[in-house]
Amino acid sequence: MTSANAFPTLQKYLPITGDINLKTPIAYKATRGAARVVDALQMALAEVYINGLEIPDSVFRSMIHTSMPILFKHSPGLLAPYDWVLEESSGIAESSRELMKVQYDRPQAMLNRMLGDWDVIYPKYSTGFWQNGAANLEEAQRHMIDQVIERLGITDGDHILDFGCGWGCVPNYILSKFPNVRFTGLNLSHEQCEYMRHKMQDPNSYLSSGRFTLYEGDLNEAQFDEKFDKILSIGVFCHVGNLTNAFQKLASLLRSGGKVFIHIITVRIPNHMSSGFTHKYIFPHGRYWNYDAVPHHNRDLKTIDRWYMNGTNYHKTLTDWLERFDANQESIQHLEYGMDYAKFRRLWRFYLLLLGTIFATCDGEYNGNGQYLMVHA
Repeated sequence: MTSANAFPTLQKYLPITGDINLKTPIAYKATRGAARVVDALQMALAEVYINGLEIPDSVFRSMIHTSMPILFKHSPGLLAPYDWVLEESSGIAESSRELMKVQYDRPQAMLNRMLGDWDVIYPKYSTGFWQNGAANLEEAQRHMIDQVIERLGITDGDHILDFGCGWGCVPNYILSKFPNVRFTGLNLSHEQCEYMRHKMQDPNSYLSSGRFTLYEGDLNEAQFDEKFDKILSIGVFCHVGNLTNAFQKLASLLRSGGKVFIHIITVRIPNHMSSGFTHKYIFPHGRYWNYDAVPHHNRDLKTIDRWYMNGTNYHKTLTDWLERFDANQESIQHLEYGMDYAKFRRLWRFYLLLLGTIFATCDGEYNGNGQYLMVHA
């Protein structure tokens, strides 16, 4: 055996380094233990920051830029602190009601200022696309939706399901482009649905055109009178624990010859990724699926094309959100957050700083967005 071939074989016996999926039982167990140690260190940093430790943003970012390339390139198994991160869960979604409470049902005034709220581009809690030369966040979000339109092949007259439609930004923008498109939005967040119901009564909103229908509920329970020409889902699948069951449900809602477009945060490492901090405070039971996970699930839907969106796009988006969040402190600090505002502010800053910096590491080549075009298998 040559030395070039020997090291990959040797790696299965070594803990911490290499692909955790190939480890011997002893090396796997040791790697899982090391992952818990790494997660405990991140949690300790998060807790002291949230509780008042002053760390300059530049120092914080330097710490992330130093550590994450080592983990991405050499020890990706350490980025999965829980066993459930590595495999599918039993249900389509876990902790979904808790997720609405801690993330999506925060004060609308705060979210509007952080995410942006314009005439056609409503608050949108997913990345903008900056690589086409966007000058600002609103333009980056327009470019991102234009990319979805092109890759999904939306044509006038389509009936489209938006699974997890947020505040209705994507349907509103696409309805403004196509006078005969119809949209159905499916959303579990009551507060987001209330925002859209208000827009559905606003004559200046395309959601009031009569071509938008809103369904408040989850994918498991959703029933519709007709099948859809196109289905899109932006960012939701980080909160979906079982791709097999979710794709089976989406396939049942898709007409023959229809197409599904999924846009998710993804990692180009051998395993899926999460963290104790995001699980506890930001995205309960959320995970970033490995870039190959969606194409691997091809029982009911199959991937016919896919794209990787470089993580620098999300880095710029999160950096913009952080700057907007910081700039609006005077107007948002008196809103109701369910905790002392000073603590909430530090928790939110840690979240925006951490994720925004991780996306920028390794020139955005390891942590970014995956986009998948799917049809019936």
